[in-house]
Amino acid sequence: MDSDDDYEEKYSHASGATEFDLTPLLETVQHECSEEDVAFDTVINELLPDLIRARDLWLQQQVREDQYGRPVRPLTRYERALLISDIQSKLDSGHPLTYLEAVILRKLKVQRARFSYLNTTTVTPLPPPRQDPPVNPDVLDALYSIRTTPYESSFLSRLLGADSAPTPGLIAVDWDAYSPWMALMDDIRDHHSLAQQADSVSAPIEYVSLQPCHLDQIHDLLARTFWSGIDVSDSLQYSPEKCTVVAVYKKLVVGVAFLSSPQETYITYLAVRTGWENAQIATNMLYHLITLNPNKDITLHVSVNNPAMLLYNRFGFKAEEFIVGFYDAYLDPQSRASKNAFRLRLRR
Repeated sequence: MDSDDDYEEKYSHASGATEFDLTPLLETVQHECSEEDVAFDTVINELLPDLIRARDLWLQQQVREDQYGRPVRPLTRYERALLISDIQSKLDSGHPLTYLEAVILRKLKVQRARFSYLNTTTVTPLPPPRQDPPVNPDVLDALYSIRTTPYESSFLSRLLGADSAPTPGLIAVDWDAYSPWMALMDDIRDHHSLAQQADSVSAPIEYVSLQPCHLDQIHDLLARTFWSGIDVSDSLQYSPEKCTVVAVYKKLVVGVAFLSSPQETYITYLAVRTGWENAQIATNMLYHLITLNPNKDITLHVSVNNPAMLLYNRFGFKAEEFIVGFYDAYLDPQSRASKNAFRLRLRR
């Protein structure tokens, strides 16, 4: 058995040398064996003496002096394997290892594992590329024929909503209002979901100033709410941006509120389409009409049995006068609305 000094001397040789390069030998063997009728043994036997001399010369070049002036060189792979085998055999036979033997064995195994790791690769070959099926030329022709995207399918529609153009005269937008008519339409869609129908597009109630495109719907709404023959076309000439508020849902006029002029600030009409009650439309229209005309008293007449009295009271309107038969000339004799009226004022 070797002494501790012998193991220390052996281990001192194992200080990270570059392995002897056999690439020239392999290239020569491959070149010589490529010729016909040339055996591997014949080629290697001729090259073996030169190989041994080259190895010995390389080993001599690896010799260095240690700190004590003794010549040492790194262990070859064979010498490392042989040293590990000797120490491992001693351990397997039941003989205890000295501290130095245990250190040498551990370091040599770690070094061998490091070399083994460097010589392996974790790269796995890529799977062969999938062959795409041939493209139907009819599909390509149909795609190339598309020149524009329909607005309802475009990204711009997601930004601006159902209407592609900005709403003219926009005052406010209400996404929270939900009227009985909207609930009815949603209920119909839910009960007929199997039928082929266009997708429903969510839209808010927009509060805008009067536009010429609103007049036909407004005249119809006022005729149904009050009496026939009402014409508000002249409101387009008297600061409509301050004296008119129109509630619109998807191009449908659902409510209107009018002042006579910025100077007189008299509310001539305030109406909400049937089916759109309880959605705060009248409240919002009156609020915007008041805020558009700050620091001015606002007056109006209202039938004594009109539920809108509660709305006006919440905004601070006070009754100044009771007028008998104020609506005699306007209301139908069979109308349930009272012909008598209160004159209300909101003092600012």
